[in-house]
Amino acid sequence: MQDYLNQLNDSQKLPTIHKDGPVMVIAGAGSGKTRVLTYRIAYLMEMGVDPFSILALTFTNKAAREMKERIGLIVGASKAKTLWMGTFHSIFARILRSEADYLGYSSNFSIYDTQDSERLISSIIKELKLDKDLYKYRNIRNRISSLKNNLVTVKAYYNNQELIQQDKESRRPMFGKIYKTYVNRCFKASAMDFDDLLLKTNELLNRFPEVLNKYQQRFKYIHVDEYQDTNHSQYLIVKALADKFENICVVGDDAQSIYGFRGANIENILSFQKDYPNSSVYRLEQNYRSTQNIVNAANSVINNNLNKLDKKVWTENEIGEKIEINQTITDSEEGRFVASSIFEAKYNQQLRNDEFAVLYRTNAQSRSIEDALRRKNIPFQIFGGLSFYQRKEIKDVLAYLRLIVNPSDEESLKRIINYPPRGIGQTTLEKIQIFSNENNLTIFDVIEDINNSNIGINNGTKQKLHDFLCMIKSFQIENENLNALEILNEVLKRVGVINLLKNEGTPESISRIENIEELINAVQDFIDGQREIVDSKSSLSEFLEDVALISDLDKDSNKSEPKVSLMTIHLAKGLEFSNVYIVGLEEDLFPSALSSTTRSDLEEERRLFYVALTRAKKKIILSHSKTRYRWGKLNDCEPSRFISEINPQFIKINNIINSKVNFNKSSESKIRFKKPERKLALKKITKTIFPSNSVLDYIDINIGDSIIHNRFGKGTVLTTEGIGGDKKAEVKFETSGLKKILLKFAKYQKVG
Repeated sequence: MQDYLNQLNDSQKLPTIHKDGPVMVIAGAGSGKTRVLTYRIAYLMEMGVDPFSILALTFTNKAAREMKERIGLIVGASKAKTLWMGTFHSIFARILRSEADYLGYSSNFSIYDTQDSERLISSIIKELKLDKDLYKYRNIRNRISSLKNNLVTVKAYYNNQELIQQDKESRRPMFGKIYKTYVNRCFKASAMDFDDLLLKTNELLNRFPEVLNKYQQRFKYIHVDEYQDTNHSQYLIVKALADKFENICVVGDDAQSIYGFRGANIENILSFQKDYPNSSVYRLEQNYRSTQNIVNAANSVINNNLNKLDKKVWTENEIGEKIEINQTITDSEEGRFVASSIFEAKYNQQLRNDEFAVLYRTNAQSRSIEDALRRKNIPFQIFGGLSFYQRKEIKDVLAYLRLIVNPSDEESLKRIINYPPRGIGQTTLEKIQIFSNENNLTIFDVIEDINNSNIGINNGTKQKLHDFLCMIKSFQIENENLNALEILNEVLKRVGVINLLKNEGTPESISRIENIEELINAVQDFIDGQREIVDSKSSLSEFLEDVALISDLDKDSNKSEPKVSLMTIHLAKGLEFSNVYIVGLEEDLFPSALSSTTRSDLEEERRLFYVALTRAKKKIILSHSKTRYRWGKLNDCEPSRFISEINPQFIKINNIINSKVNFNKSSESKIRFKKPERKLALKKITKTIFPSNSVLDYIDINIGDSIIHNRFGKGTVLTTEGIGGDKKAEVKFETSGLKKILLKFAKYQKVG
C-alpha cells in the first residue's frame, strides 16, 4: 500500500486517505487530480471496502478506462473489474436496463443519438404540417434537451405558463405538441435519447423509494470526476444516491468550468460546502505539467474572474520560455504562420508532430490551418469533425444491427427499410406510419400483420415487406447464438451493402467500403476488449450500447504516424501538449460576441482561455489577425482582451506587422508602403515563412538554383525567361512535379 501512497505529495495524500464523510478536492490544472481519485479508490479497497459498493462517475470512457487500469495494477485486475466505474450516461444506462420494468421499458431499449432524435423530430414536424422554417428540428431538439436536463417533463411543461408563453413569443405555439409526440413516439419505440438516461434515472429514484434505497445501500462510497461540469440533473442524482451515507468525494476545478452551454452548472462545485456543511476541502495547487511562465500567466488571467474558489496554482518546474504573441494581417496568413512555425520547430528541435496542438474557439477556424499544414506536408488530425459512427454508411449498417436487437426501433427501421433499394417507397412507409400511429402499434408490428391490414398497399409491395420482415427475423434468430462480429458478417453478406457500393465505383464509394471494413475491425476490437469484462458475452446488444456511448475524445487513432492535433478548446480539456498554438484571439471571436454581454458568460470565456493556456507543457504561441473574413466580407479585428490580461512580464511580442520578410538579420525595421491593403507578410520569425515578392523587390533565381516553395516544397530551377518582376521560372519540385512560377507572385526561399 505504501508504495503508491509514497508517490503522492502531502496535498495529494490527505484526500486520498480521507475515508469517510464528504470530501471536495479543488484541483488546479496539471495537479494530479486523476492520480488522487485513482489512489483514493484503491486505498478504500485496500482498507476493506467492498469494490461493489464503490461508484465512480466520469465524463469520458477514456478517463474511466484509464482509472480502472491503474487501480487494477494496485489491487488486482479481477477486483478492479467489479467497480461501478464509467461515464454518467453509461452507469445510468446500466441502472435503467436493470430497473426498466419500473418505467415500462424493455431492458433492450435503444439509445437514440442526436441524429436519431433529429430525424424523429423532423418527421413529427412534417406529420403535424408545421412550417419547417419556424419549427427548425435542431432548435426543437435543443429545446427538448434543455427541458429534460432541467427535469421539465411534458406534464411539467404544460403546467408552466411561462414556458408556454416563451414558445408563443418565439412563434412556436405547437412546441408542446411536438414535445409530447416525441416523448410518446420514443416510448412506443422502446427508445431513450441521451437526455432520457438522466431524466429517467431521476424519475426512477424519485418515484420508487425502494429502488433509491437499493442503490443507496449499494453505493456506500461515491466519487465524481470533473464535478464542475455536472448539470442540474446529474447533481440531483448524485445527491440522492449520497444522501444516506454522505461518503461522497468530488474532484474538480472551478477555473475549468467551460460547459455552461451544455447545461453544466458551476454552482454545483461552488455550493458543495453548503450542501455538505461537514465536508472537508483539500486543494491541489502544485502544477506538474507546465513551466513557471505558463502557470503564472494563466493565474494572471483567471484572477480577473470574480466568481471563483480561492486557490493559487504554482509549480517547481523550470521557468521556461515566455508566451509569444504573434499578429498577422489575415486569417490565411495566420494559418501559414502556424504551419511554418511548426515546420521550423520540428526540424530545428527534432520534435514530433504529436507534440503540437492548434486550439481555436470554433470549428470553422480550422480551414486556414488545415490548408497551410497540407501545403507543408504536415500530417494532422481534427478532433470534433464528423466522427466515424456518424458517417452515413456506418449509420446504415448500425441501423440493421439495432433493428435486430430492438424491432421497435422505428428510426432504425425507416432508415434501412429501402436501403439497399428493395422497392419500398416513401409513400408506402408513410401509409404504414399513419396506420401505426392511429392504432398505437410499432411499424414492425404493422409489417408483421401487413396482409390483414387495410392500408392501401398492393400485393407486390406486401411481398417485399414480407421478405424484409423475414430477413430481419432470421437475423434475430441467428443473433441468439452468434457474437457481435458473426452477426455483423451475416448482415453484410446478405444485405448486399458492399456490393452496392462496389458497383458505384466512385472514390466516395470506395471510401465508404473502407469505413465498413473498419467497422468490422471495431467490432473485433470490441470483442477482444470484452474478454476483460465480467460476464460479457460479446453480444450485439453490448456492442451497440458501447457504440451509443462512445465519444470523439475516446477514440484514439490507430495509425502509427504522429500528427499535429487540431481542435476546439472545449475538446482539448483534459489533454496536454508540449507546444500549443492558440489562434483567432480577437474580440467577438474569442471571447465570442455572444458571450460578452453578461459577466457570467464572459467569465466562462475567460475560463476557456485558462484551459487553453494550461494545456501547454513548454511553449505557447498566441495568434491574432488584423483582418478576418466573415460572411464573405473582410472585417477589421481587435486583439482579444484576454491578451492584455496576461501580466506583461510573462509575454514576448513576437512580431510587429511588416510589409515583407527579409532574411537578412539587419533588416528588422518596419517598412511602409503606399498600398497597405496589399496582402502583407510577417517580420522574420523563421526561415520558412516565405515572402510574397513585389515587382521591384524579389528574390532572383537562375538555372540550377534550389528553392523551397511555400506550397510545392523543394525544387530545382530548370529554365527561366523574362527579366525583373515579370521573370518566370520552370521548376522541378520533388513532390509536386514540374511547375512554372511567376516570381513576383511566388512565395519561396532560395536555398543552397
